[in-house]
Amino acid sequence: MNDSIQLNGQPHAVQCPLSVSALLASLGLEGKPVVVELDEQAVFPRDYASVEVRSGSKVEVVTLAAGG
Repeated sequence: MNDSIQLNGQPHAVQCPLSVSALLASLGLEGKPVVVELDEQAVFPRDYASVEVRSGSKVEVVTLAAGG
């Protein structure tokens, strides 16, 4: 059964609970420079494996790009 989260303001079906790491992997962003906010709280990269995303969570993922 799929649950739903808000991902960057849009409904997104996922299997909850899952770690932030697992969510990033499912989005093809594992190991990429990103900033993650879960329910309006910043999540540090060192915590991605231990922080759980639950059904109904609001997640914002911003990819960082180098350049000028």
